[in-house]
Formats: sequence, structure tokens, C-alpha cells
Amino acid sequence: MKLRTLLQILLLLLFALPNGKGAANNDPSRTDGDLFAKANTEFAAGNFKGAIADYQAVVGSGEWSANLFYDLGNAYFRHGDFGRAILNYDRALRLDPHHPEVDANLRIAHDQAHSLELAPSALERYLNFGTANFFAIVAAIFFWLAIIWLILRPGRLLWTIAGIFLAAICGFAAFKLENGTRGQGLAIVIAENAEARVATVDSARSVLALPAGSEVLILQERGDWNYAALPNDQRGWVAANAVERVRL
Repeated sequence: MKLRTLLQILLLLLFALPNGKGAANNDPSRTDGDLFAKANTEFAAGNFKGAIADYQAVVGSGEWSANLFYDLGNAYFRHGDFGRAILNYDRALRLDPHHPEVDANLRIAHDQAHSLELAPSALERYLNFGTANFFAIVAAIFFWLAIIWLILRPGRLLWTIAGIFLAAICGFAAFKLENGTRGQGLAIVIAENAEARVATVDSARSVLALPAGSEVLILQERGDWNYAALPNDQRGWVAANAVERVRL
């Protein structure tokens, strides 16, 4: 098989993949225009509580976008709820990692709340140019190119082995990011003066005080408590109603 043919197959695979802009990421101004416009009007008038209720209604409809969560984060910030402001800024960044305003507002919110943040591992810092979805897609592309090459050129195993090796590396990167400090277990403290404890009772010794907006990584759920990795490289139990996962 010629290199040109392989490149054509690669392009076909890329364009066949979902672009991540399905119904869940539509612009709410198109699908819930009246409610979204009403929320914007309330925000401009200083009625942040009303704006929050209407933005949340749009979120409840499943019509998510980075701008929606950004606006909701701003409403919570102006309302003085820094924990939920940070939560929604993080959700906005999940949908658009390069949103021009979200990162700046997130920094301000963290400073205002004096919240604690998880330190990413060295590997996560090295892989921060891509998301778990990006590496999973690249892994799939390398895998299927390796299979196609094996079918068309069964006697030339070197390229097949190389493709499978690269697929395995990208798959491992996706796994590490999905289960790292920015993965599926990431949660934000939304309660004021939450405490991480050594056991699942309110009277247990405190491990760490967690200001609103602090990050934790949920490792296990048990009833009304979550066992979590904490920003100080320790672990403890946090009340389930004191935190909310970033990923919806």
C-alpha cells in the first residue's frame, strides 16, 4: 500500500469521528433562546439569583456549551458563591479548553476563595497539550491503520508492530488523563468550611480544612461520604453533599 493511500485512510478516519459538538454542546441561545436571553437580562440587571435559576434550567435541558457554564459561573461569582463559580468555570473548560475568558476568571475565583488545588503528576503536566478524548482518538487511528496494514501487507510486520505500539502509548496516556487530577473523579468543594476526615463520621479527626472551590479527586463513594485524594497529597473522607463532580 502506498503512503498516499494510507494518508487518505487516515483522513477518512479523522473526518468520520464525532466532532464533540452534538446536542449536549449546542449554543443555548439557539435552542433555549428565550430562557437564555432572560437569564442574561437578569444578570445585567443585577438579579444574580434569578439568572442562576434560569441558567440552571438551560443546563437541565441538556443544551450545554462553554458559554453557558461560563455565564453561570459568572452569576455564581457575583452572587458570592465561589465554590459553584469555580465548578462551572471548570465545566466550561471541559467543553472549550481554550475559552479566552474562563481561565482568567477561574484564577480570580480561586484567589478570592483561597481554595486549594490538586497538583498534577509529572506525566499529566507532560501530556497537558491534549485531552483524554484526543489521545483515545489517536490510539484508535493508530490501531486501525496497523490492522489495515497487516491485512494488505501481511509480510511486513514492522509497521504493524509500530502502529500497535503507538496505539498502546496513546491509550495509556488517555487512561492516565481520565483517571488523573483532571479526570472523571475531579470534584469541587461547594460547601463552606468543609472538612476531610479520617472516617465517615462528623466527629472523626479532621485531615484537612477545605475552603469552597477546593479540588478533590473522588476515589470511592460510600453512602453519604466520598473517599478522596486531597490537595496536600493526603487522603480523607469528605461529605458527599459538600462536593460536586465537574463532569456531569
